[in-house]
Amino acid sequence: MTRTLVRHHPRTEPSATADSGSRARDWAEIQERMLAPLYEAVYARLDVGPGTRMLSLGCGSGLALLIAAGRGAQVTGVDTDHERLALARTRLLPAPDAPRSPVSCAPLLRESVPAPDTVPEPYGLITAFTPIGCAEGDDDALVRALDAAVPSAGRRSSVVLTGWGPPERCATEAVLRVAGRLAGRPGTPRGARRDDLENVASRAGLKPDGSGRVACPFGYADLDSAVRGLLSTRLFDAAVHATDRTQVEKEVAEALHPHLRDDGTVWMPNVFRYLVCTT
Repeated sequence: MTRTLVRHHPRTEPSATADSGSRARDWAEIQERMLAPLYEAVYARLDVGPGTRMLSLGCGSGLALLIAAGRGAQVTGVDTDHERLALARTRLLPAPDAPRSPVSCAPLLRESVPAPDTVPEPYGLITAFTPIGCAEGDDDALVRALDAAVPSAGRRSSVVLTGWGPPERCATEAVLRVAGRLAGRPGTPRGARRDDLENVASRAGLKPDGSGRVACPFGYADLDSAVRGLLSTRLFDAAVHATDRTQVEKEVAEALHPHLRDDGTVWMPNVFRYLVCTT
């Protein structure tokens, strides 16, 4: 299993508000890599490589795309976050005068799912790597995204859905509860239910075809990086709007103290579940 690397990041002073560009950079530089073991496990299971045409829903700043493209896949990424998508373009698309990239197929990056009649060849794999199970209505949002994307897939193509694992196996669960409490929704996150992903698959007209669990520990260089990384996930947005960023940062930092190690790093074991479906 690939271990999550802990890196040091320049410290920035917390503020009551954070611009979207700063938060997108925190996602790209701190948080996105936490799910790299999930990406690797899924790609290995589905033998992603040359000949794979993949559509990634919620591609963020492009790490999952970069890993798939490195295996030879032809990838298209979709994300509605303009700042994250801009970082993905910087990461994935070479400058006009840059040497030829070792990646054989240049990724396509879009702000919306392409219409089926604009796709030259059907996708053989659709991934939704943003885990559901913590934010209110995230399952409904995933169903809507799948309804738009699945018509562009070929017959018996693979679709991968992901969610948080059991609360007792996710150390980050207690920290995420801060978001619900500050947003006026005590008790959230509701925790991942065993059949969450299967329910989404059923609503989207997909047939489950196997599942797996992957350990994805969240590791941070220090407390400040942990707070910035977690707030970049968008799971704390409602809490920030209900109070202010400074208050959320303070309470998240307090909730992280049980996971602070003697060397100043923060370490939280987590498990994520994925469901492989077919169209």
